Amino acid sequence: MKVDQSLCLGVLVNPYAGLGGSVALKGSDGEATREEALRRGAEPQAPSRMTRALKPLAGVSGLRVLTWAGEMGEQSCRDAGLAYRVVGESAMPSSPEDTRSAAAALQAAGAELILFAGGDGTARDLVDAVGVALPVLGVPAGCKMHSAVYAINPEAAGSLLAELASGELVALHDAEVRDIDEDAFREGVVRARHYGELQVPAEARYLQQVKCGGREVEDLVVTEVAAWVADSLEDDTFYLMGSGSTVAVVMEQLGLDNTLLGVDVVRNHEVVGQDLGARELLALIGDQPAKAVITVIGGQGHLFGRGNQQFSPDLIRRLGKDNIQVLATRTKLKTLEGRPLVVDTGDADLDRELCGLWPVTTGYEDQVLYRVSTEAVDS
Repeated sequence: MKVDQSLCLGVLVNPYAGLGGSVALKGSDGEATREEALRRGAEPQAPSRMTRALKPLAGVSGLRVLTWAGEMGEQSCRDAGLAYRVVGESAMPSSPEDTRSAAAALQAAGAELILFAGGDGTARDLVDAVGVALPVLGVPAGCKMHSAVYAINPEAAGSLLAELASGELVALHDAEVRDIDEDAFREGVVRARHYGELQVPAEARYLQQVKCGGREVEDLVVTEVAAWVADSLEDDTFYLMGSGSTVAVVMEQLGLDNTLLGVDVVRNHEVVGQDLGARELLALIGDQPAKAVITVIGGQGHLFGRGNQQFSPDLIRRLGKDNIQVLATRTKLKTLEGRPLVVDTGDADLDRELCGLWPVTTGYEDQVLYRVSTEAVDS
């Protein structure tokens, strides 16, 4: 039996990132700078650096790769020996708008994470195109590297993604994207500013508690998970609190009564519905902002379909994946031994839509990416 570990990876290269570095132009932003760099004999480095990042992924079972034509990704995938599907193409030389359009298209085509090669300007394009809606990881290839979204080198990026594709727990963080004024930089002045944030996977680091020799203390971590959820509730939003002991601790943190095996609804830190069924939940939330807080049910890792059938297909669709927060400690996830979390909503089409990488809240301001599937294992 083989664990379902498929990962749909988007690969995107800004082929002109870093072009001006080797010829002392201190940047590559703008058509004029690019043309001057080429006139001085600069050669693109980003495609080859992406190839280096992709080589650790060769032979990874279940990996699916989407990319952009030519130097914007296809060349690197081919040189790394990966099977891939080209989603689209752009006229060369490419522009920042081409990068933004390609990133959005990769996301729309089903990429669960975008691996991109570039510099801070490319990171800015990713902020504009996908923001924090989709995890990304940068392969360093630019002149300016002030943003915290890059691996330390191409091989590190590939190794991290190989761990993720193999079912390892990989943390998920919001990382800052910064960019500098290249004109000022050429005059010797570093003037960086905050531009936005991207979600970036990082190496998993287990919580260390002095009372437990480096292993997380389960009760304490559950409390930290609950505290983060309680501190993050938004005003004027319905929160559908699912069944299970972890969600019960959230309600305890809020000082509210809880139905352990039912679904309660909280709004503005007050219980506005208790132990409601699917139809009652839909009627209560109407078209108002609403989110769900659920945990892993039972020893088989079910998210939906075991003990929380109040979350009907209609209700799940009404909420949308982005409005469903999953809670689980790292210890609980490790007991699955790499098996994915499972959905069994009773609607096969919805189950397939819910498959993929999900952020799972595992501590205070701490998340990991974990796979959701329709089956516990793939034969």
